[in-house]
Amino acid sequence: MPMDFLRRIEDCQFPLALHDEADIRNAIVLEAAGLIEAQLPPVGVPLTEGASVIYRVTAEGRAALAKAKRSG
Repeated sequence: MPMDFLRRIEDCQFPLALHDEADIRNAIVLEAAGLIEAQLPPVGVPLTEGASVIYRVTAEGRAALAKAKRSG
């Protein structure tokens, strides 16, 4: 789940390189939602080809994490 992935990376040091296909898929969803800033493979390119890097969790991403923590 993308939010579980966001929780997992919230305290990581950035930039964060991704190699796992499931992590890259989660990052694609989070970037589309504006919750992270990242460099990810373009559509049509295999997920494990090229660089997949998360640069930061955005303010919106931090707000979503805080809201999820309050909700339990």
